[in-house]
Amino acid sequence: MSESYLDRLFGLKGQVAVVIGGTGVLGGALAIGLAKAGASVVVSGRDPEKGAARVREIEAEGGKGAFSPVDVTRRESIAGLLEHVLKTHGRVDLLINGAGVNNATPYFEIKDEDWDRVFDSNLKAVHWGCQIFGSHMAAKGGGAILNIASVTAHLPLSRVFAYSASKAAVINLTQNVARELAPLKVRVNALCPGFFPAEQNRKILDATRTENIMRQTPMARFGEADELIGATILMLAPVAGSFITGAAYYVDGGFTAMRF
Repeated sequence: MSESYLDRLFGLKGQVAVVIGGTGVLGGALAIGLAKAGASVVVSGRDPEKGAARVREIEAEGGKGAFSPVDVTRRESIAGLLEHVLKTHGRVDLLINGAGVNNATPYFEIKDEDWDRVFDSNLKAVHWGCQIFGSHMAAKGGGAILNIASVTAHLPLSRVFAYSASKAAVINLTQNVARELAPLKVRVNALCPGFFPAEQNRKILDATRTENIMRQTPMARFGEADELIGATILMLAPVAGSFITGAAYYVDGGFTAMRF
């Protein structure tokens, strides 16, 4: 059967994708989505048990998956991840920088070590991923990188000062790296999720906070992890996303559209 028009636009058959943070709720959904679209997916994170479970999910859906550990707070670990994937898969075409942490603290109580921990995982690790994997992609003739930001990069949310600042910086970094790598045929974009059932959200959202967020979300519900897959594939797909770089896509049920 010949390839359909939609398969040609959005299909990832033959692509090798690395999902840093693929052991988490949102990163895991994206890893499964990429595999369903035809990519060979390397799930990466700190927990081998969660990684193995994610690979089993991918394979149960008929996809191709593997796990490779990484500690995003160490540059040499991210470099080692690339080296391992090159040995096992030969190249990397797509990268999702999806690892991240949060810290909900009143502003005057933020400790320096907590601020640094958030920025190391949420920003420095993204920079390292872009630099290390982007260099490989540029050398081989192209690729695509998707950095995970947040709606809090655009609108303030109480008690997550370090997280919001780090995600705003991720968008700025994405735009700058996209500009730098565009002549090298490497596209770099940012995905900005609204409120989804990620682990860090469950830790900080009490009943009052949830009510306030729902009041500011026109669709009046949390997102489902699978609802991030469409935008992700659009920005990573070599054909459908071929002219998309330096963009920040908000998938937030209308949260960023609200002002009052």
